[in-house]
Amino acid sequence: MKSEKGFSLIEVAIAIALLGIIATAYLGALATGSKAISIADERATAESLARTEMEYVRQQEYSGAPWAYELPPDTPPDPPSWWDPGDPHTLPEGYDGYTVSVSAVPLHIIDGQLTDDGLQEITVVVKHLDKPDAIVTLENYRSLR
Repeated sequence: MKSEKGFSLIEVAIAIALLGIIATAYLGALATGSKAISIADERATAESLARTEMEYVRQQEYSGAPWAYELPPDTPPDPPSWWDPGDPHTLPEGYDGYTVSVSAVPLHIIDGQLTDDGLQEITVVVKHLDKPDAIVTLENYRSLR
């Protein structure tokens, strides 16, 4: 019987344990990678939405600051003069679950007061409904031309 070769129970148990450890590490790495891809996709979507909204504001007629609005809007709280209530600006398709807050403030302080002398700081903040913190905040400037 010495000519018969095989694996002992201990060798098989060690091999199965090693395979289990390797499989657990591999599946953990896959889960982490999947979550990272999901977060990166969400941030890229939010950044795209923020840039789209910033370009929308910059293409509109200059309106004295301060002003602000939020999308999706129930009613714009303090609509700028260019805001057309008959044809409200809405989120583009594909951005369900996101909110956008846009505000403009004068850039200069004259005699202790914020004074709109033709230069504004525009801030766009994008959030996801599932997350209370902002995903993307984009700031830019706009001038009266």
